[in-house]
Amino acid sequence: MLYREAGQYKTNYAADMAIFPLREDRVGIAIIILAAYSLAFLGNSFLLQAVMIPFLVFSLAAIGLNILTGYTGLLSLGTGAFMGVGAYACYKLMTAFPGVNVIVWIFASGFFSAAVGALFGLPSLRIKGFYLAVATLAAQFFLQWCFIRIPWLVNYNVSGALDAPLRTLFGVPVVGATATPQTRYLVVLTIVILLTWIASNLVHGRIGRAWIAIRDMDLAAELMGIRPLQTKLLAFAVSSYYCGVAGALLVFLWYGGAEYDVFNINQSFFILFMVIIGGLGSLIGSFFGAALIFIMPIVLGIVLPAMLSPFGLSVGADVIEHLRFMIVGALIIFFLIVEPHGLARLWQIGKQKLLVWPFPY
Repeated sequence: MLYREAGQYKTNYAADMAIFPLREDRVGIAIIILAAYSLAFLGNSFLLQAVMIPFLVFSLAAIGLNILTGYTGLLSLGTGAFMGVGAYACYKLMTAFPGVNVIVWIFASGFFSAAVGALFGLPSLRIKGFYLAVATLAAQFFLQWCFIRIPWLVNYNVSGALDAPLRTLFGVPVVGATATPQTRYLVVLTIVILLTWIASNLVHGRIGRAWIAIRDMDLAAELMGIRPLQTKLLAFAVSSYYCGVAGALLVFLWYGGAEYDVFNINQSFFILFMVIIGGLGSLIGSFFGAALIFIMPIVLGIVLPAMLSPFGLSVGADVIEHLRFMIVGALIIFFLIVEPHGLARLWQIGKQKLLVWPFPY
């Protein structure tokens, strides 16, 4: 039996409330983390820079949106703008205080995004559903307008773009043209693991239970003593913090510079689709959704030409892009209608199959 729960007894409350109560889960997570760090020394530059770094960045942004939409039940269409707030805040802090470690400013930039997110989350006490989505959509367009029309945000740069100045960590370049993909990947991986661990503790604790109570029935939660305004604003703030940090990582540790158009409405829908396909209310589903939506076009671009080349057929990039939209659209419809919990639920079913194997009956 590869995966079993029988025989693993809990003798105290801490063990019963553990995030990974099963020994197999703890071993599996340790193996995954070890493999992820080993990839920095075994993978090539393309794999690290073009696949793994953006996958981790989008996973972090999806976790942020999942906290708000999946755990609290508040729909947001302003994720791209909140990512932009984090990126622009990090740029201003890096250029204003060049002597401070860049990792400090990456984490600090999330607080600016959290403040903006909490501000635009104030209407959530009175409105929800479609109307709240429209309010966050207004935040998306307003913040994107600010990115374009306020030159102070880019230090009056004529191009209006964010550039990545050289910054080091213990003498090793982390941000800038001389930073290697290996270094960037290790920094991004460490930040994502740390913030995922914090998010896991939040959603499994008192705060997470309050979010879930608001999601399931806000009136009943208020009667139980949960304060809706504070709980919803906290969800907006935490969600925006994660999106802000993801935006800073996106610009300075992946792109190496960006313009305002990176944080448009398409980016918001991009992250929302990851959450829907990966699974609402699931942290691991955020990783599944990011892997499927971002890595799938890369896999299609490699597999399809290899399969069709023996027959003398070629596949262009435009065909692969159309296939990507068709597959993503079909998956969104499937998971919204058939399985709202997305790929995370399928993963859970697979674990249950292993739980009873080799005795399926």
